[in-house]
Amino acid sequence: MMLPFTETDEIRGLVEELDAWKDLLDVRVLPRTWEGRLRRDLEAEAVAASTRMEGVNVTVDEVRRILAGDQPPEVEPHDRELVEGYRDAMNFVIRQADDPAFSWDRGLIVGLHDRVLAGRYDQGAGRLRTDRQVWVTNRATGEEVYLPPPAEQVDSLVEEAVTQMQEAGFHSAVAAACIHVVIAAIHPFTDGHGRSARILASLAMYRGGFKRREFTSLEEWWGRHLQDYYGLFACLGSAFDHDADVTPFVHGHVDAQVRQVRALDLRINTEQQIWMAVEEAAEDVGMDRRLANALWDAFFGRDVTAGYYRSLTDVSPATATKDLTTAVAAGLLASEGERRGRRYFAGERLFGTVANTLFIEIETASSAQDRIITELGRRLTMSGGAFGLPRRPVS
Repeated sequence: MMLPFTETDEIRGLVEELDAWKDLLDVRVLPRTWEGRLRRDLEAEAVAASTRMEGVNVTVDEVRRILAGDQPPEVEPHDRELVEGYRDAMNFVIRQADDPAFSWDRGLIVGLHDRVLAGRYDQGAGRLRTDRQVWVTNRATGEEVYLPPPAEQVDSLVEEAVTQMQEAGFHSAVAAACIHVVIAAIHPFTDGHGRSARILASLAMYRGGFKRREFTSLEEWWGRHLQDYYGLFACLGSAFDHDADVTPFVHGHVDAQVRQVRALDLRINTEQQIWMAVEEAAEDVGMDRRLANALWDAFFGRDVTAGYYRSLTDVSPATATKDLTTAVAAGLLASEGERRGRRYFAGERLFGTVANTLFIEIETASSAQDRIITELGRRLTMSGGAFGLPRRPVS
């Protein structure tokens, strides 16, 4: 077996908890409009985290707008293409995963990589590095920290890796860790290894029936725990070793899956209440509930443009302008700029209206958002959560 590991009692315990979470969350029914918005937000956060880890300079808000069809002028076309490429790569593996004839094979790996690099032939998109050696360097120091296998071994190692995935019968969380560390260890391309490895890990989770966003991507978690993430690769040593024991990586990866689902469950239950409150705020001023899409972003400190709002609600330019103008008149939104450059953000009444709906007292508008989120989290923690699994500390 390439990169062997031991399935310890700790790993088995974490896997059991993941299975328990899956059984509970698979029966959760969320309001359709809220679930759609949640899915888009989690996708944007995952794409932003993974691309930023690889040096693509985009924010979550910029990614959210790109994925909604907007073209933020502050984002370079090159970076926008990589964001869109990452989204296309994720969609590609999900389509592959749902294929009854799915198999782990070389074509899957190179097809994914081609999309990760947005088809850029000059950067080696969709081609294994069979003619060159690469090194892994510490970006901060420039020091070479890991030597992948020589180019002439790459093809056979990739074949061995996909055969191992096809035949091993690992639990999904263990399989996700295995393909992640194997691709990182082989470094089969000239660029795009991190993104490819993390997407393949998501694919392994999805293939095993973990199809909810809480499970299928660790990108945002790794983005907030970079030192922990890079530290897991220490078990590979300084150069490729076919027989390196990667138990620490597998344990850390499965542990991160569990920690993420705990954190996201608390967050989702908290934010669902905020979503319902902003829907009520829209109705209170005689507006359609679709206005919640703009109020939601404003509540979390994000600017909204008319074009972005249209992409979320599928309304005409005239209707979008009317919605946003009415919200400004009601004090739920405020605006600045003119015409196409106009942006909308939280108005003076937004936080107070949400707080009143949720029966939360706030002292000042400047601290209202934190106060509302903290209080909702406290209530959920005290109640044990939506499904009765014990709340555990989330780091």
